Amino acid sequence: MNARQQSLSERADALEYAMTLELERIPVKSPLYTMGEKDPTQPMVRPPLGPGEHLMLAQDKRLAPMPKAPTLFDFFRLRVAPANHLLQSARHARRAGASEKVVLACLLHDFSVLGFIRADHGYWGAQLFEPYVDEEVTWAIRAHQALRFFPDPSVGYEYPELYVKYFGADYRPEPYVCEEYERARNHKWYMTARLITVNDIYSFDPDMVIEMREFEDIVGRNFRQPKEGLGFDGSPVAHMWRTLIVIRSYMKRRRNNGVRLPT
Repeated sequence: MNARQQSLSERADALEYAMTLELERIPVKSPLYTMGEKDPTQPMVRPPLGPGEHLMLAQDKRLAPMPKAPTLFDFFRLRVAPANHLLQSARHARRAGASEKVVLACLLHDFSVLGFIRADHGYWGAQLFEPYVDEEVTWAIRAHQALRFFPDPSVGYEYPELYVKYFGADYRPEPYVCEEYERARNHKWYMTARLITVNDIYSFDPDMVIEMREFEDIVGRNFRQPKEGLGFDGSPVAHMWRTLIVIRSYMKRRRNNGVRLPT
């Protein structure tokens, strides 16, 4: 009997059963997520599949769905919101009379921390944006990771007290960070990166509400939004944006045993 021949009650029962099965999806954390909790040198052991179950790749239903052609604003709205730190840093730079490139760099500088990964966040963040913004912006985002650990009295930047609290008074950055700083000091775009640290808000106001539309004009003039949407434009970093969209993970789901949804 096909769906068109079923009674209304039978079709309702089939729909309810299928919806029940959808609720049995079980998201599984990725190896990167669990690496600090489990020994990555040991074999990964998955729970055995029961009768009628299989593994699949699908969007984690706990995340809000993204539009088909997502924009930078969609990622701010659905993946890194409320992003107070970035928004307040960008506003601080704008009110200080910084150039649009500096304001944009401040708006994006810690995007990777909020939406992707903390380790080497300057490098990851710069890579995410390289196809879409001026090279000076991504260079500054990458370099700010090192510059933040080194004061520059000429622009009023001191070592943040927050870092003393977080890392300890005797903390010294890794050698590669120090080497990056030395290279950046003599670079033509040094001041662009330095102004990210100057306008970085190290103690932001959690009660201050800033809307992304405050920066629509700057983003519109300085961010090359692909018409296909971030993640679907075939760029070298499209896969990174798709990861943010879907956060793909293995999901164990029961087969529906031939139950078809009503048509």
